[in-house]
Parts: sequence; structure tokens; C-alpha cells
Amino acid sequence: MSGDPAKFVVKAKNRGFEGLDQDKEGTWQGPFCFIQAADCQYGMIDDWEEKASQGWEREIQLTRDAIAAANRMEPKPKFFVMCGDLVNAFPGEAKREEQERSFLEEFAKIDPSIPLVCVCGNHDLGNTPTRDTVQDFRDKFGDDYFSFWAGGVRFLVLNSQYYEDPSLVMELKKKQDTWLDKELAAAQSSGCKHLVVIQHIPWFLKDGEEEDDYFNINRDVRIPMLDKLHKAGVQYIFCGHYHRNAGGDYKGMQLIVTSALGCPLGEAKSGLRVVKVTEEAITHQYYAVKDIPHKVEL
Repeated sequence: MSGDPAKFVVKAKNRGFEGLDQDKEGTWQGPFCFIQAADCQYGMIDDWEEKASQGWEREIQLTRDAIAAANRMEPKPKFFVMCGDLVNAFPGEAKREEQERSFLEEFAKIDPSIPLVCVCGNHDLGNTPTRDTVQDFRDKFGDDYFSFWAGGVRFLVLNSQYYEDPSLVMELKKKQDTWLDKELAAAQSSGCKHLVVIQHIPWFLKDGEEEDDYFNINRDVRIPMLDKLHKAGVQYIFCGHYHRNAGGDYKGMQLIVTSALGCPLGEAKSGLRVVKVTEEAITHQYYAVKDIPHKVEL
């Protein structure tokens, strides 16, 4: 089965997501599941292992196996979210366009009934994003921040690079801040069953008060933002970036860090997280690609 990158349709636009809007998905219709993956990062495995070839065939195969599992899963996932670092090459680096083409070819194979939600990561925009790198991502993969509905649950997708290093894009960062304040205020009166945030870089890895690290957001930004999200009623935050499974609790708000679909750096094998949503709670389990279940018990 071959994929055609031309079939990839940008659906995250105008700060929403086509097909996952309040009219169609704003009311509770019963339990459902979705798939959260992160860091497929085409090209990292060979790069990490210092392979001369510097290809990404192993990432392609992992993607194919994961998509095949998602396509046969019962019930069908409401959506498949990739939490950043779609490719390994930074903007402007060699092989960047080839890696992006491979990503689009493989993810074009997802069942059309399973929307693909793309979140931007540091490799997608650069560690210090520019207006050009942000626009390039938007043109190819959709908005860098937006909101959507699924089964009566409200999801807010954030561009975490604006919290990591917005030095060259302060105007864009301020626009996200203004948008987020409005979204959080609206969510409190929206009647959503749960309010969920999705982003690439975690606010923290284990504890909200932990020291600054490459893999978390600095405390001077982190704590005010966590308090803002908690006050607005956010209950769950899903992230990637760490290439390991991690997470913790902040004032009752759960933060979940998911290891890599591509190159893992911890004990967990390449895989993804199956997330189950009920009226009362959201639960989740990480699976290695070869262990992704065919049937999800809701």
C-alpha cells in the first residue's frame, strides 16, 4: 500500500480542525478512544547510532506498523495525534524535505475516518523558531496552535516553542497567549466533559517544582502557566519530546509524557499511547508497536 503525500489535507486551520468542531463533536456520545504518539522523528535512529547511511527506513516501518494497527483497531480511534518532531532534520538542514515527504507519504495511509492531528515540535520549527519556520509548518501540516472537539471533550493544542524560546517570534507568542486566554475562558462555560491540553515539550517530567532541564519548560514560565491551566479546569496534558515515558501530577492535573514512536531513549520500546475517554475520567496505556491491541475495551 503506497501513500501519496498529495492526499495529505491540512485540516488544522483558522485555529480549529476540520471535522472536529463543536457542531459535530461538541456533545457527549459515549466512551471513545484516541491514539497519542510522539517523536516519529524520521532520521533520528540512524543519526543516534551514528550510521553512515543516515536513512529513516526503520522509522518508516514503525509508522507503517502503527498505522496498520490504528486502522484495524476496534472501536476506531476518534483521532490520531502526533505530538511533535515529525522529522529529525531541523529547518534548512539537508534531507529535511525528503524526511517530510516520507512522513506525508506514510501518514496518508491512515484510514480517512481517523483524523491525523499534527503538533509542532522543536525539530519542526527549530529550537529558536522564526516567522518563516512557523509559516512553513503551517503551510505543510496545519496551524501551530488550535482547538478541537471530540466526543464532547475539548482539546487545546499549543505551540510549546513559544514557551521554550520565543525570542525571534514574540509577536506570534503574544497572539497564542491571547488566543489561549480566550479559549480557557470559553471552555469553562462550554459544558465539555473534559478539558485537555496537547503539546510537544512537557512543562515538567515528574514534578512541577523540578529543576530546569533540556526536556522541560523553565520554572519561571512553567509555574504561572500550570496555575493558569489548572485554574481554568484543565485536567490532562499530553506531551512528547522526552523519548521516554514520564509524567506526574500538579494540583490534581495529570501530565503525561509519551515515549517515541521513532527512536526511544529509555527502557520503553518504540510505541504509542492508547487513551480511553469515559464520562468520568481519561485513562491511558503505552504499548510497544508490536503490542498495540486490535480491540480496546471501553
